Amino acid sequence: MVGVTFFGDFDLASAAIWGFWLFFAGLVFYLQTENMREGYPLEMEDGSPSPNQGPFPVPKPKTFETIDGRSITVPSPENEAAHRRDGLALEKMAVSEGFPQMPTGDAMADGVGPASWAPREDAPELDAHGKPKITPMAGHESFFISAGRDPRGMPILSKDDQVVGHCTDMWIDEGEQEVRYLEYELEAEHGSGKRLVPIQLTKVQPRWIMVASLHSSRFEGVPQVRTAGQVTKLEEEKICAWYAGGTLYS
Repeated sequence: MVGVTFFGDFDLASAAIWGFWLFFAGLVFYLQTENMREGYPLEMEDGSPSPNQGPFPVPKPKTFETIDGRSITVPSPENEAAHRRDGLALEKMAVSEGFPQMPTGDAMADGVGPASWAPREDAPELDAHGKPKITPMAGHESFFISAGRDPRGMPILSKDDQVVGHCTDMWIDEGEQEVRYLEYELEAEHGSGKRLVPIQLTKVQPRWIMVASLHSSRFEGVPQVRTAGQVTKLEEEKICAWYAGGTLYS
């Protein structure tokens, strides 16, 4: 009988459980090292290497091919440099690491604190067909308002109850089939041109749209998109950071 003559007194149950634990340990090691392809090696707040790098080694560089034909190698000094912001308008409040830092200027304009943004790629996020994911609803004949209030044409109110503009369009994520931004035209006394506001930071009332995070004097500084009809990932970062920072600084 194979189970007796081949294995003899070998404990198959023990081998199975130890095999599982070895596999699980290898899986944890693999997942953790793959998670370290960006943001490592660790650094101190002044940019110098951290003396404590943790128990896991940084993985070997791997090159990824993107849908638009680019190649990204991670980890790599070039990739880390592309996502680094130097010379931030902040000053340390304590000698030790890990303490909050104090903005030294206009925190919203400098992009620090709650208004912080990461230097993402200055190109639109693409869908599976290689087209920009987030675009104005006006360019999609198949999308329409099926329920609820249509915000287009409504006035935009600031936290100090001033009409700063009027909603002109909605920007949608076609793949997710949801509204991501409201587009509005600024009134002349508050600047000029069109701006975007994340719909999650608005409240659509029966007759107006409330943007409670910004004072009327701050709407002119909302970052604009460079190309009409599309928004890049970097522009999204800066736009969202401006409204988020206004919650504390505006």
